[in-house]
Amino acid sequence: MTKPTTDSMKWVCALSTRPSLEAAVTEVVEQAQESLQAPADLGFVFISSAFASEYSRLLPLLRDKLPNVPMIGCSGGGVVGVTRRGKVREVEGEPALSLTLASLPGVKIKTFHLTGDQLPDLDSSPDAWIELVGVPITDQPHFVVLADPFSAKVNDLLQGLDYAYAGASKVGGLASSDHTGGTIGLFCNDRFYRDGSVGVALSGNIVMETIVAQGCRPIGQPYWVTEGERNIVLGLQERDSLEEGAASSRKVATQRTPLEILREVIDTLSEEDRDLAQHSLFVGVAQNEFKQGLEQGDFLIRNLLGVDPRVGAIAIGDRIRPGQRIQFHLRDAQTSAEDLEVLLQRYQIETNAQSSAIGALMFSCMGRGEGLYGEPNFDTQLFAQYLDRVPVSGFFCGGEIGPVGNSTFLHGYTSVFGIVKGKNER
Repeated sequence: MTKPTTDSMKWVCALSTRPSLEAAVTEVVEQAQESLQAPADLGFVFISSAFASEYSRLLPLLRDKLPNVPMIGCSGGGVVGVTRRGKVREVEGEPALSLTLASLPGVKIKTFHLTGDQLPDLDSSPDAWIELVGVPITDQPHFVVLADPFSAKVNDLLQGLDYAYAGASKVGGLASSDHTGGTIGLFCNDRFYRDGSVGVALSGNIVMETIVAQGCRPIGQPYWVTEGERNIVLGLQERDSLEEGAASSRKVATQRTPLEILREVIDTLSEEDRDLAQHSLFVGVAQNEFKQGLEQGDFLIRNLLGVDPRVGAIAIGDRIRPGQRIQFHLRDAQTSAEDLEVLLQRYQIETNAQSSAIGALMFSCMGRGEGLYGEPNFDTQLFAQYLDRVPVSGFFCGGEIGPVGNSTFLHGYTSVFGIVKGKNER
């Protein structure tokens, strides 16, 4: 059922750091309801892994105070929310509970839980995915997806959702724990799950815009892949030496090995960057085949898995094909900060961000936060400099879900923001 669009959209976030789950639930519900001042249509809940032994108690406690509110959520090694004083906090390594409530007039809401075994074959038609999710293409939904790292087949899920719902925004993350191999939890309406994925499809009077900060800066220049197999790059070509139309799979005489080019790129770096390249070197794969001037946000960042000195090949953490462009990248705290700031600046310029955003979800890697920056609340404080008074909630993930180009990917070391607006308020 959909509320009339004459009502205004509201989005509020609450945070508690009380060590008692009952006390934390009471605090976030009271804070959120006091701020919302309207019946809630949707909820998001993120619980720190300090409460791992009590995950099964969370939804009954919430349902006692928030009956019949559609809700999804998960566990995290850290959670993000808004204190009673209105400050966004990233709480890591200690008990915390974050609750978001939203009043969304004119918005259709469909929650779901999917197991990996339920997913259609990737050769199936879009209709199989539409039937699984239960939302027609004509609704033009946006998705938030939270998944178990091991059983959800999340890459297949994202590929299928992209196939069936092309152009829809999809954000989220892998549930996490602050202990290696720790228990994770997924929550959907009245049910607690340990496997698969939970999600919500939002359609109607709603827009979800995205920022995907992968925390890297390019070094050297882009190169065309002239020879590659699966995730192995065997040959590269400088763009300036390509004949017109040579960005295809055919080889040209000036092909060079990736390892040879990588060594030349590293030789041009400062001593500090050469040291950084020893442990924080990545490969960016351009997602737009036709864009001439590539910039931050145009690359999908993937791990450099290894090199083969015998043939000069490199292996990366994704499939590669001839005709694609790649560029080597570095990552550190300063680069991560600058990358997010560049993307926030661009977003603010390109959209009416400040006046129309009602709320945001943040999905940040466990490898960011205080461990990367040496101080707490870094990404959220930077976000607030450009989108002040926009409430933010979320969690620290074991992998982040967000778009690059026209496709959705599972990332690492990334902060993904899903920024919510009313379609009629853009």
